[in-house]
Amino acid sequence: MEIAVIDAIAEVEAQAWDALALDGASDQALRPIDPFTTHRFLHALEASGSVGTGTGWEAKHLIVRQDGNLLAAMPLYAKSHSQGEYIFDHAFAEAWQRAGGDYYPKLQSAVPFTPATGPRLLGPPELRPILLRALREITDGNQLSSAHITFCTEDEAAAGRAEGYLHRTTQQFHWQDDGFGDFDGFLAALSSRKRKGIRRERAQAQAFGGQIRALTGDALQPEHWDAFWQFYQDTGSRKWGRPYLTRAFFDLVQEYMRDDTLLILAEIDGVPIAGALNFIGRETLFGRYWGCVQDHPCLHFELCYYQAIDWALANGLSRVEAGAQGEHKLARGYLPTPVHSLHWFSDPRFTRAVEDYLQRESQAVGDEMEFLGRFTPFRRGDTGPKNV
Repeated sequence: MEIAVIDAIAEVEAQAWDALALDGASDQALRPIDPFTTHRFLHALEASGSVGTGTGWEAKHLIVRQDGNLLAAMPLYAKSHSQGEYIFDHAFAEAWQRAGGDYYPKLQSAVPFTPATGPRLLGPPELRPILLRALREITDGNQLSSAHITFCTEDEAAAGRAEGYLHRTTQQFHWQDDGFGDFDGFLAALSSRKRKGIRRERAQAQAFGGQIRALTGDALQPEHWDAFWQFYQDTGSRKWGRPYLTRAFFDLVQEYMRDDTLLILAEIDGVPIAGALNFIGRETLFGRYWGCVQDHPCLHFELCYYQAIDWALANGLSRVEAGAQGEHKLARGYLPTPVHSLHWFSDPRFTRAVEDYLQRESQAVGDEMEFLGRFTPFRRGDTGPKNV
């Protein structure tokens, strides 16, 4: 087997990479588990300049070949900061640098700016140790501080622990179908107070004086991205100081990924005034960005949470991941769910210190999830989705 690092996703054929993203499924017509590790999404990030020189995200994708065939791969970046990750290591960076070391550059296996759980070790499970060992050896061999694999699957986290990586558990809030059938069925599973609260919010939101449209595939047109770019710029400048994604990224999404995309727009007299961007996986709808140019009560909840649930139920998807943060999502049916990451540090002394910290953090996260689980909006005796 040949193990290599490539500086651009374009160095690998899209069909070969996406065969790995299908998670071993033989039907090439299937959607990938998530669209973010597809060749087209990673290429859109690189070709648009959203990652690359000057962004702090330099592509260093790890691939495994045999006889010219791509067997396994890992989306990988050399990073000069810790922005856009959502499982943050600022405390690790501060401690490393306080001890006199250079924390950056580090290696990060992730999808840039995308806090969504999905495969990071692409290919057959039996090849995961090869990818994990190669990442570890590249980190140590180049005298880098650390390597991180964020928002990986639970199975990948177990494989990483077996290879000596530190396992970190944090949480997000996800919605999961429990055989609801439709939105009314979902509401019927809630306590009376929560059900009335959601109906009240939806009524307030839908009184904004316009219409709401869910657009995907050929229904998406360039003018819709012109409107959404305004929304995204406003949100990005307020949250991060500047938007992570370039305007060209959305043009590439329109060209190559419109079938993977759901854009929910609120319009008044045909003019978009707010929108929520989602990406469509095999079983999950992934909420990513929201923005507006007019403020209306509860419109954010309607476009980002309730319309997403509506669309998922109507289209046979069993989960909605609405991004990072948000205990406010709990009352709206999005329940605490563990998310996983793996971490390797080149200094054994630092590893021991972080391991102790992560053990205590994991206990605290577990306690918080148990506590929050007592306040689900579901009727007493109905715990909601079975994975919580």
